[in-house]
Amino acid sequence: MAGEIPVFISPIDVEIEGNTGRYRHADTVEDLAAMLLSSKWALSKAPSFHRALMTSLEALEFYADAASARAAFVAAAHEAGLHVLPDDVAETRKAAEKKEPHREAGPRE
Repeated sequence: MAGEIPVFISPIDVEIEGNTGRYRHADTVEDLAAMLLSSKWALSKAPSFHRALMTSLEALEFYADAASARAAFVAAAHEAGLHVLPDDVAETRKAAEKKEPHREAGPRE
C-alpha cells in the first residue's frame, strides 16, 4: 500500500496477548486493520470483529470515516476482552464519578 494516503485516527494502544501488560500502538486505520488481521486476534468469528474489519476497510477507501472505524475496533477489542487506552481510562473515570458524586465544599468545623 505504498504511496497511499494514511487515514489517521485518534491514537490508541491495544493490549495484546491477554493480561500481559503488552500493548500495540495504532495511529491509522491501516494499523487497526493490521491488528484485526493478525493471528493473535481472539473471537474472529464474532459479529463485532467483522463489523470492525469492514468499517476499517471502508475507511481505507474513504467510504466510512476514521472515527467510525476506530469506534467499531474498540467495541470488537472490548468484546475480545482486550484493554484499549486511553478509552478504558476515560470509561473508568466516568464510572468512578457516577459512584461518587462531586461534593460541594462547605464550611469545615
